[in-house]
Amino acid sequence: MSTPTLWTIARQPLGRPIRAALTLQSIPFRMPSSEEYTHFESNLKPEFRGKFPHAKIPAWEDPSKDLLLFEGAAIAKYVSKLSANSTLLGSTPEQEAQIDQWIHLTEMEIDTYTNLVRAVCTGGIAGYSKPAHTFFLERQLRALKTLNAHLASRTYFVGERLTLADLFVAALIQKAVGVSMSKEVRAQVPHVVRHLETIVNHPQLKEIYGEIDYTDKGLQFVPPKKDKDEKKKEAKPKAEAKPKEEKKPKKKEVEVEEDDGDEPLVPEEPKKKNPLDDLPKSTFNLEDWKRAYSNMETRGDGGALEWFYKNYDPAGFSIHRVAFKYPAELTQTFMSSNQITGFFNRLEASRKYLFASVGVLGQTNDSVIEGAMVCRGDKIEPVVEVAPDWESYAFSPLDLSKPEDKEFFEGAMAWDLEVAGKKWVDGKNFK
Repeated sequence: MSTPTLWTIARQPLGRPIRAALTLQSIPFRMPSSEEYTHFESNLKPEFRGKFPHAKIPAWEDPSKDLLLFEGAAIAKYVSKLSANSTLLGSTPEQEAQIDQWIHLTEMEIDTYTNLVRAVCTGGIAGYSKPAHTFFLERQLRALKTLNAHLASRTYFVGERLTLADLFVAALIQKAVGVSMSKEVRAQVPHVVRHLETIVNHPQLKEIYGEIDYTDKGLQFVPPKKDKDEKKKEAKPKAEAKPKEEKKPKKKEVEVEEDDGDEPLVPEEPKKKNPLDDLPKSTFNLEDWKRAYSNMETRGDGGALEWFYKNYDPAGFSIHRVAFKYPAELTQTFMSSNQITGFFNRLEASRKYLFASVGVLGQTNDSVIEGAMVCRGDKIEPVVEVAPDWESYAFSPLDLSKPEDKEFFEGAMAWDLEVAGKKWVDGKNFK
């Protein structure tokens, strides 16, 4: 039996979820070599067009079934059903519909605008338009926030397992973060970024997705430089100044909005003041501690812990032990590490009140998440309840006058903590 061919190239985003689905199911396939296929050349030749009239990749060719397919989503969905035990399309018709829903939304409302931003900034659309550029970014952000809200309390899009929705969305978000999703935009959708990093760092998928190339500012339009002759033609003698005319009031333009589900334009609610801001001023500067921790060795003379004990104010701050309540749910340690990142992302609103050092201890299928937090005030709840999943963690105060509490705190800070025989594997800091 001949091996099916997936016509794609390694860097093509739409080819990645197909390759990932095939790899996760251990289904054999081949990709054309660089000698066999050159994009924008090979796909335009009569022999390729004879099979795939639209001359697009990805494309799927399976001679054993006399099957030719094009369009990424169609191929991805087809190959996800090739294994009898596959759950990539869910386990029920309802889950399959939900998977289709997230794929379709990401293609139409995120990837479409990634392509339009690239086109308007690089000349693919004649005549740059700043309003159009802004409109594309706003529409994309709207869809990103929809994904972000859904992922706020979930690891995967549908159910508790990896599905085609995760593979597909990650591929198109990976493309977007290199084009239109600036650093500022990514800060608004931390759960989307966490999901991307979870999928891309999956051991079986790392080679397929490759590195994530984040853009800081997003693609920008750069006007072409004019030559000297053009500048001379444009130079005109200055016209005599005319007396100023009185400005007439402009007629108010009629606003027309599409009836597409946009939220009504209502005034934003005033931001509520955090009660932590009303606490008496403390001698301990949390930002100074974060800098000391980042720039000094943790242990030893002149280290960060020595700085901490010298400056810490127990009247204005408190220290707490944190532990994930459901360690039986933890599987791969890299996924547990990504869970910590997601939790920290959801704590963003409390950044100026909190420092944390939390890690994964143990091994695959036998691990815990534990660490320590330094927070403003004497109670942890006002600081951590900004995260929707904060109740999935247990918190208990640490008393540094007790040797066992002090040892735990220092171990969490130095990333050499050991709990019940489980050693520190990986850690994250919130600072």
